[in-house]
Amino acid sequence: MNTPKIAFICASLRKESINKKLESGMIRLFEKKGAKTHVINLNEFQMPIFHGDLKIPENVKSLTKLLETFDGIVITTPEYNGCLPPLLKNMIDWTSADSIDYIKNAIWGIASATPGPMSGIMCMRQLNFILNRLGGEVLSQQVGCGNAASSLDSDGNLISQPALNFAEKMCEMMIKRIDQKN
Repeated sequence: MNTPKIAFICASLRKESINKKLESGMIRLFEKKGAKTHVINLNEFQMPIFHGDLKIPENVKSLTKLLETFDGIVITTPEYNGCLPPLLKNMIDWTSADSIDYIKNAIWGIASATPGPMSGIMCMRQLNFILNRLGGEVLSQQVGCGNAASSLDSDGNLISQPALNFAEKMCEMMIKRIDQKN
């Protein structure tokens, strides 16, 4: 078995983002299982609002090329007004205009932390639909972390159920599926 390479993308740029904390906790779970992890900070790939008449920016091409190097990609995302955050949708629109190979070739994990009890379920459904529509293989086990203030400690470790169980299952499923593909 090769060491799986997993990228993590947080769809929130806020410094104190609960989804950044969730990402940190999930990274630790994957590393404990032997995965090599890499954080992709979307702040380093600033891009204009998607417009089909614009030429694909070079930083988008760089991001797409980087994403193609991973076996798995985990997105942690907030839910804004029951939808994907514009940052995430814009990133998908731009990179998929460049190439969808990274979407087709990676195994995808979706997670969301919210301050309330609903755990980003609407956003996760939308993201699942988009990635599947573009040919991605999205794991059936998603990580919904509602009431994040009591579900995550200050380092982002999941400390309550069922979110911890969801994250552990997602981690196991992704590593197993990557191993099957290789």
